[in-house]
Amino acid sequence: MNKVLIDDATLVSNYIKGDENSLAILIARHKQRIYSFVYSKVYDRDVAEDIFQDTFIKVINTLKKGRYNEEGKFLPWVMRIAHNLVIDHFRRNNRMPKFDNSGEFSIFSILSDDSLNAEKRIIKDQVETDVRKLVDELPEDQKEVLLMRIYKDMSFKEIAERTDVSINTALGRMRYALINLRKVIEKHNIVLTN
Repeated sequence: MNKVLIDDATLVSNYIKGDENSLAILIARHKQRIYSFVYSKVYDRDVAEDIFQDTFIKVINTLKKGRYNEEGKFLPWVMRIAHNLVIDHFRRNNRMPKFDNSGEFSIFSILSDDSLNAEKRIIKDQVETDVRKLVDELPEDQKEVLLMRIYKDMSFKEIAERTDVSINTALGRMRYALINLRKVIEKHNIVLTN
């Protein structure tokens, strides 16, 4: 019997019964999708690799303790574990993007909300994709500062040093990036509230 054709639920069941090879097949089958998801959040290959490894350590521990009861929905379950580990990574480094205190722009607080149900998560992912496309429409200098600040979570001092400008210029570019992003959002008539 060809192992590639065995569904995830059967492989999970076989692994729980002691077939180590079944786990290897599951990891091989889903590695690209899970790793890509993690990398799309952290933008760092080493961190993504660590989180990917931690995800499967957690998967193995849960399966070995007999706590797995996802009714055959193995990949969504693993993705949820990976997603939670990504959030833990940002929390550990105090790097959750927080913009809600400004009252200026709430999209980034929506993006960092991890207590979303499945439907809202799909919407959030779509909003994140839409925002990425909108960010691409910004002037290069504004886009650069925005990406460094939001997605790489660099301080304005680090951004100023990296882009060889003053902190005030970096702050100004960020401010204009947010203003322009709002204009683009209004122009495209995109609703960002959840």
